[in-house]
Amino acid sequence: MIHKKSNNIDVKKINKNILYKYILKNGKVSKHDISIDLNMSMPTILQNIKELFDDDLIKEVGEFESSGGRKAKAISINENAKYSLGIDITNNHISLVLVNLLGNIVNSVRLKKRFSFSEKYLLWFKDSINEFINDFDFEKILGAGVSIPGIIDKSGQYITSSYVLGINNIECSSFSNFIPFNSIFINDANAAGFAEAKYIDNNAVYLSLSDSVGGAIILSDNIYMGDNVRAGEFGHVTIVPNGKKCYCGKIGCFDSYCNASLLSDLTDGKLNLFFERLDNGEFLDVWKNYLNYLAIMVNNLRMSFDCDIIIGGYVGSYFQKYIDDLKKLVSKLNTFENSADYIKVCSHNFEASAIGASLKHIYDFIDGI
Repeated sequence: MIHKKSNNIDVKKINKNILYKYILKNGKVSKHDISIDLNMSMPTILQNIKELFDDDLIKEVGEFESSGGRKAKAISINENAKYSLGIDITNNHISLVLVNLLGNIVNSVRLKKRFSFSEKYLLWFKDSINEFINDFDFEKILGAGVSIPGIIDKSGQYITSSYVLGINNIECSSFSNFIPFNSIFINDANAAGFAEAKYIDNNAVYLSLSDSVGGAIILSDNIYMGDNVRAGEFGHVTIVPNGKKCYCGKIGCFDSYCNASLLSDLTDGKLNLFFERLDNGEFLDVWKNYLNYLAIMVNNLRMSFDCDIIIGGYVGSYFQKYIDDLKKLVSKLNTFENSADYIKVCSHNFEASAIGASLKHIYDFIDGI
């Protein structure tokens, strides 16, 4: 009897979760839609709808047009029933975002401050977070995801190395102790790739062109982390033998030729100004050089992974105008294909790493409904 009762509870929970995810996916539905598409009995639907209403997880959003007879009530998820905090720590600023159950930003801020692993910085970090979430109900915030430009170990408890921040073998608790929520940590490029994964149908490689260069390998909606949690470190692929010295200490790394600061440093650190002036005919040689190195890397990635390549990061957010120029260069390098339509521009052109870091809490919550 206990086993049977347990099974009944499991079935009820599964049905409730299936129903919620159906509403989430379709945006606005009727009870009739649910019954037809999920082949669920109306008593089961009514019971689960009531529970979801009681938990404030769904809401009525008007009525559908009638085809004769009573108008059906339109049901949608209550996207603001829960939130997740995303934190992106960089060498020059932190980005804070609060996202809802749809993964949409409801609040965001970017705060300029040079990173230092010091008590003064960490207290500022704590105060900044508390001020950011001050107007929101703490009980609705599921947790925090923290994006770091570095390697997080398999346990998720240690930052094993971050050349960008200048820290090694630091416990994640050094940061999470200053965050008033359960926190998870993720590499910044993996976080951005995780945010991008919801917009792609197949496997893809995400190339993050920010002040440091990284990437993520997206396989079946998940991020492939590698045996040592270092997969996707494309910034440290050697692209020019005996080339420029990289910040990591090695020679000829891709990062040295395609990080965003190579462009923004020409316009007082303002990347948007670089692209404005590029459109006015300045920096053409610099941009041509940049694209040539980027084309080599994109072709290498295509030869290695045989999937879509997504251009992201700070530079990716400005790339829509220039994607055809890159495709032409890559097409000349590709051994097997004349078209380079597999090169895409990122869907997230604003705080992708912070958003991606926040999403694990959102997805875990939805899976647990």
